[in-house]
Amino acid sequence: MTLKTYKPYTKSTRSTVLIDRKNIWKGSPIKSLTKGKVSTGGRNNLGRITSRSKGAGHKKRYRIIDFYRNKIDSLGKVIRIEYDPNRTSYIALIKYEDNSQNYIICPEGLKAGDTITSGVKKEIKIGNAMSLNDIPPGTLVHNVELIEGNGGKLARSAGSSVTISGFDNDYAIIKLSSGETRKVRASCKATIGTVSNPDQKNIQIGKAGRNRWKGKRPMVRGVVKNPVDHPHGGGEGKSAGGRHPVSPWGQSAKGLKTRKPKRSDKFIISRRKKRNKR
Repeated sequence: MTLKTYKPYTKSTRSTVLIDRKNIWKGSPIKSLTKGKVSTGGRNNLGRITSRSKGAGHKKRYRIIDFYRNKIDSLGKVIRIEYDPNRTSYIALIKYEDNSQNYIICPEGLKAGDTITSGVKKEIKIGNAMSLNDIPPGTLVHNVELIEGNGGKLARSAGSSVTISGFDNDYAIIKLSSGETRKVRASCKATIGTVSNPDQKNIQIGKAGRNRWKGKRPMVRGVVKNPVDHPHGGGEGKSAGGRHPVSPWGQSAKGLKTRKPKRSDKFIISRRKKRNKR
């Protein structure tokens, strides 16, 4: 995919950079592979806002994605590549030998007419799914399971991938794009290749309205609010708040660790890379 820029007829088009999707399917998705998606506007069952700066947005249907790849030893043909409004990557429509159809996360380089499969000791080819113990070290994979048979959980967003570093008894050692290294059961399934649409990170929306289409409402800075609404509020003129940055509920915004201990922590070999201090 290539990036698309616009002539600067307006202030918004001057800075807009989008992805050219001329080779992506323009029609509607397969209706039987979609379901309705309710827009909550960030409100709970009592009508109270529990997630701020959400609301409106374009109506969209959820595409049902096959994260399990359970069509073992069945050859599937890529019918077309589609845009999915619910995720950053593209999706591929697959038709199998028994005429059943599925959507999968589309890997980079997969084209209409290609064939894919899943099973034991399959060819190391983009789009094929198999257990980690059947994949040689150094291979880039995506849609990696954390629990066998539970569906892919890791590396599903645009341009992401996981590298298999090696094996340790019944476990595979994988390195995530965040820099974290962890162990995963070697019997867990993964798909060969990197997720499609790597240029997603280069998009510049150009105008606030495009965020409104996505259901993102404006976020107001704390320092321009009143003291009753935010700890940074109040003061005369352009006051900086007079305290260390915090959330509206007083929680530190300067690196306070909020991750709760998990049972899977014992499988993490090294944590993610720390951000450079400026």
